[in-house]
Amino acid sequence: MSKPKIVIAGAGYGGLITTVKLQKLIGADEASITLVNKHDYHYQTTWLHENAAGTRHHDQTRIAIKDVIDAKKVNFVQDTVTKIKPNEKKLVMQNGEISYDYLVVGLGFEPANFGIDGLLDHAYMIRSINSSRLIREHIEHNFAVYNNEAEKKEERLNIVIGGGGFTGIEFAGELAERIPELCKEYDIDRDKVRVIVVEAGASVMMGFDPQLVEYALNSLESRGIEFQTNAFLKEVTADSIVYEKAGERHTVKTNTTVWAAGVKGNSILEESGFEVNRGKVMVTEDLRDPNHDDIFIVGDCAAIINEETGRPYPPTAQIATQMGYNCAQNLKALIRKESNTQKFVPEIKGTLASLGGGDAMGMVMGKKLFGKPADVMKKASDNRYLYQLGGVGLVLKKGKFNIFS
Repeated sequence: MSKPKIVIAGAGYGGLITTVKLQKLIGADEASITLVNKHDYHYQTTWLHENAAGTRHHDQTRIAIKDVIDAKKVNFVQDTVTKIKPNEKKLVMQNGEISYDYLVVGLGFEPANFGIDGLLDHAYMIRSINSSRLIREHIEHNFAVYNNEAEKKEERLNIVIGGGGFTGIEFAGELAERIPELCKEYDIDRDKVRVIVVEAGASVMMGFDPQLVEYALNSLESRGIEFQTNAFLKEVTADSIVYEKAGERHTVKTNTTVWAAGVKGNSILEESGFEVNRGKVMVTEDLRDPNHDDIFIVGDCAAIINEETGRPYPPTAQIATQMGYNCAQNLKALIRKESNTQKFVPEIKGTLASLGGGDAMGMVMGKKLFGKPADVMKKASDNRYLYQLGGVGLVLKKGKFNIFS
């Protein structure tokens, strides 16, 4: 009798943790495990804002898949997934297809544009190593050419961030640290540079504790970040944006608009016939697709309702990682024909947001943290994930050690 074939599509937080945990839980003789990913590396999505601002090199954010998987137990295929055929139990890729007995879908997110004119054509997105590197290079190019043109163009030095959620605020914090360095390097007056966060809600970081939000605003505003709340982005062009506030339309000259206001699950799911809402599948309590018992869905492609709020849990790395652990345990149970799979119950240990320059804020175990203590906890949390993924060696290679600087 042939071994069950487990295929894991995507090496994000959920998919890679599923792989790493599963290779430890089952023997090579119990199942064949194949991991499919577009790149030969995994990247820390929660660090991409640092790469985009230029405060952390992108090589520190990506982790070679070969460094964390056991090649004796896991077959890695570098290819791009294009479709899932659930009735045929096949995963289709650009360069072929592979059959499975169990499939784990962890294909990540795509930007949601909310119908804003020109957004997809002209805005930059913090969504991958390459897109983040492009933002960094674009910003540096604008600073470099500003004083080399006969006509000084203010749009070169205006940076608009669409969205005041986690990604937008953390990116603003990194820019607050990076911009003075760029101004010094390219002989530009800091007062000529504007960073404007445009947020449709009444406040940034909606749902966060008001005291923490106030701290973040004070920290960022003191370093030159501007905020426009209750402001709805209406149009993005190559050299401007238009937002509406209190019934009036406002134009800001800029050729750097970074969209950080919304994501949806990978469109491959909907295109493959799965029932989705904003690209996400409302999974069963053990993380399976409700219409296919042989398909698990983790990370940004999965939606789980928080019974306390009645709303889906936010798509965080913390939850995606926990999904990976749960998924691996459930696959082991199915492979060994054990009686029950485990219900997935998120354990929210805390939420921390970096504000750049060694500043941060957040809530850990019900306690509010501000400034350096929050920054220490944030970096310790980042290092903890590296330890979960690849042990002490990976922490030493990729970790954040400027905790007390």
